[in-house]
Amino acid sequence: MAESADADRHPTPEQIRDVYADQASTFDRFAVCNRLFTGRYRHSAFADAEGRVLDVACGLATNRRYVPSASEYVGVDLSPDMLERAADRHGDLALGEDLLEMDAQDLAFEDDSFDAVISSLSTCTFPDPEAALVEMARVCRPEGRVRLLEHGRSSVGPIARLQDWRADAHFRKHACRLTNEPLGVVADSPLDVEDHWTALAGVVTGIEAAPE
Repeated sequence: MAESADADRHPTPEQIRDVYADQASTFDRFAVCNRLFTGRYRHSAFADAEGRVLDVACGLATNRRYVPSASEYVGVDLSPDMLERAADRHGDLALGEDLLEMDAQDLAFEDDSFDAVISSLSTCTFPDPEAALVEMARVCRPEGRVRLLEHGRSSVGPIARLQDWRADAHFRKHACRLTNEPLGVVADSPLDVEDHWTALAGVVTGIEAAPE
C-alpha cells in the first residue's frame, strides 16, 4: 500500500526549488547534526568513489568530505540556494565550475564522463527517479560505479506504520517520499545492483550499482 501511495507523489522541479529555497537556511544551520547522524553511512557508501566523481543532488555538498581527497569532485543540484551555501562551506569548490545548477533528469555531461556517480537521499525527491538513474548510468563510465545512500520505508512494522501515517504531511512540507523503496526504484532503472546494505531498522539503504 505504501509503495502505491508513494507512486502518486511527484514533486515538480519548481516545487523542489521552492522547498529548498525556503529550507536552505535550516539545512545549513543543522549541517553539523546531519553529519553526526549520517556521516558513518555516507562514509560507508562513498569512501571508495575515486577519480572524477559526480555528486547528483549534492545540496550543501556534504558528501564532499566522504570521498577520497584526491578525487575530482563535481556537484550538481536543482536548487541555486543550496549551491550557494555549498560554495560558502567549501572554499575549494566554485559555483559554475565545481558546483552547477542542473536537473538530475537531464544532466549536461557527455556519456561516460565520470569514474563514479554518487547521490544521497535523493531518489525520494526526484519527480521521475528512473529518469534520473538513467542519466546517472549514462554519464558513468562502464567500469565505474553508481553509489547511492537512500532512506525509505522501515523493515520494522511499527516504524513503517508511523512512516505511512506521516507520509502525506512529510511530502507536503519537504517534497519527499518518506516511504520510498530504494531497491525497487533502482530495479526499474538501467543499473545492475552489485551490493547493498541497510541500517537503522531498514530506513537507510546503501547501494552500489554498475551501469548496464
